[in-house]
Amino acid sequence: MKPVIVIPTFVSARRRKEGGSVLTTYDHATPISQPGELPRLLASLQKVRGLGQILVLVVSEPSIEMQAVEKIQGVVSRYSTLNALVVGAPELALVQQRMEQLGLGKLQKEIGLAGYGAVRNLGLVLADVLGFDSVVFLDDDEVIDDADFLQKAMYGLGKLTKKGIPILAKTGFYFNSEGSYLSKSQDKWYNHFWQQGKAFNKMIAKAMRSPRLSRSNHVCGGCLALHKEAFKRLSFDPWIARGEDLDYMLDLRMYGSDIWFDNQWSLRHLPPETESEGTRFRQDIFRWLYEYRKMEYSRTQIDLLQVKPSSLEPYPGPFLEPGITKRIRMTAFLRSLARPDKRAYRKAAKAATGEATTYAQRNCSKYFEFQFVWPELMARMENDQILRTALMQSAAQRQMSMGADRFEAAQPVAAAGIDPGMTSEIRLNIAE
Repeated sequence: MKPVIVIPTFVSARRRKEGGSVLTTYDHATPISQPGELPRLLASLQKVRGLGQILVLVVSEPSIEMQAVEKIQGVVSRYSTLNALVVGAPELALVQQRMEQLGLGKLQKEIGLAGYGAVRNLGLVLADVLGFDSVVFLDDDEVIDDADFLQKAMYGLGKLTKKGIPILAKTGFYFNSEGSYLSKSQDKWYNHFWQQGKAFNKMIAKAMRSPRLSRSNHVCGGCLALHKEAFKRLSFDPWIARGEDLDYMLDLRMYGSDIWFDNQWSLRHLPPETESEGTRFRQDIFRWLYEYRKMEYSRTQIDLLQVKPSSLEPYPGPFLEPGITKRIRMTAFLRSLARPDKRAYRKAAKAATGEATTYAQRNCSKYFEFQFVWPELMARMENDQILRTALMQSAAQRQMSMGADRFEAAQPVAAAGIDPGMTSEIRLNIAE
């Protein structure tokens, strides 16, 4: 197979960045003045055998989008043995321009560099345009220790099980800083109504005892491989606040497919310390209320398979049942008494009965509407030579421009067939 590795990386203007909107509040973003975790991941990838193309997607606030791209380009350039392409605002503009030319519209909410789901969708579109038959998603706060990581990622992908079921999506698992694949979530009194870590541990313990590949109720988004027959048919949900990886598993089931767990495919997940656990819980509130409402809506659609919480035990089934709103309110209240981030938890509790519920009701049907467009979009963008050339030119121009700034060597740009006087915008070679 011909896989591409896609790595979203998040850059913020300030040290403490809690985000504004539901979709642009991220678990962690690297301040533009700091190196962040990406260099550590890239260094670890250098020893992976059979590594091909890497796409690094740069997510930031609009006010610093060009600074962020230049920063990440500088980081990537230090690892010259890696075939890595940095994708930022200029490349997104080319993708949107091409979609408009093909009569698909810009789809700025659905495919872009804002929101977990939209960012992953951009990665899928780029993989489609560049002609890859599989995608491996990594997160920038991970480390790869296994030289056969990519080989293990491809194990079974695109093959049939003994029962003739195609394996089109698979996930591995994380080791944490303590060398364990179990959740470190504590079973404290204030988590009585929110046993997420306990449920996850029960689920993964069973999966680790199973055969190498088994059907999975869980997805590690930073250790995820998708075959083109999956990603050409199914997008990520751009309206979910976080947990877009697990949501993708639910979407696969609704559309007649599944995701598989590989208990021999792993990496280390070493995230930076969360600055505001209350803010993260607020995102979880939006996530689970939206997920619950979306699942409820899906049952009204005759062309979708019914996915019941009881089929998702021990996790995430309990978080998709009718009592989720009450459990959220109780957990937020209890944590506001016991945890340091009291104010953020009180704010989160208020959100459960207000804006989060409204958000879920307003947006729960939009993903299914987008799914009518996605397969046609992917079919028309596949191996698009015009866009592929423009993307490569854009990346080459930025690399050469940064090189010229450092070494005053602009001549190679002209030799590569790119006008040194061009602005950062590259027009697609097609009649409007």
